[in-house]
Amino acid sequence: MQRERVTENIFVFRSDQYAQVTAGVVVTTMGAVLIDTLLYPEETLKIKRFIEERLGTTVRYIINTHFHADHTTGTYLFPDAQIISHRLCRELLNTRGRESLKRMQASSPDFESVKLVLPNIVFDDEITLTVGQTTFDLWASPGHSADSIAVLVHDVNVLFASDTVMPIPYYVDGNFDDFVISLKRLQNGNFENIIQGHGEVILRGEVNQKLDSDLKYLEVLRASVKQAFVDQLEDIPAHVTIESCGKSPILLNGAVQQLHRQNVNMLVKQHQTEKMLETK
Repeated sequence: MQRERVTENIFVFRSDQYAQVTAGVVVTTMGAVLIDTLLYPEETLKIKRFIEERLGTTVRYIINTHFHADHTTGTYLFPDAQIISHRLCRELLNTRGRESLKRMQASSPDFESVKLVLPNIVFDDEITLTVGQTTFDLWASPGHSADSIAVLVHDVNVLFASDTVMPIPYYVDGNFDDFVISLKRLQNGNFENIIQGHGEVILRGEVNQKLDSDLKYLEVLRASVKQAFVDQLEDIPAHVTIESCGKSPILLNGAVQQLHRQNVNMLVKQHQTEKMLETK
């Protein structure tokens, strides 16, 4: 696991075990706020030890940015913390999350002791959290998933975007149009840093270029799939490559190629469904 100090009181942890997924810690005068956990309990335990032994504090709040297991599995390791999420996150954890955990426990001993913890503070559109002298603005940011949220550390203008911002937009469990809206909302935010849900921290000088690049990717992706139907191409994913949509295939150690292909396949299915409805 990699650890990076973003500001005096903000630390980001990036997994070595699963897809460079990230979690963050914000230290306040009234305890720590943990934004997401990592997939494997052993990595989240390292974060816990760092907070308690190195920083000399405890986690008062955990913010679940969405229900996916790679961001929530370690929540149970902080039994005294208050858990905050979007209302949909709680609902999805209680249904799909439980099913996912059962599958994980059946397939790997790493997750035998994991317990699913439901958030006890939920919101619909936005909420402000003040801990000590630190203010957090949380708002709905759907697209990657219906329950996704963004978290702004207001005092230093550092954004934890979770999977709304990652090496390539990935919307297979969400909605394409919602994703575009959520990314556009982040433009001109003048963020000092954006913490991606996976991958490297985005620095101030790179923020606008990154957001513009993600929006361009989605625009080109949709147009390319539509054109492929016009051209009656048989193997659309083979023609609509990640490079042709403006993204590097080596990001996330090459894992983005699979994410991109899933994006293409989802758009193909949607286009086929729309065509079927038009003919009825």
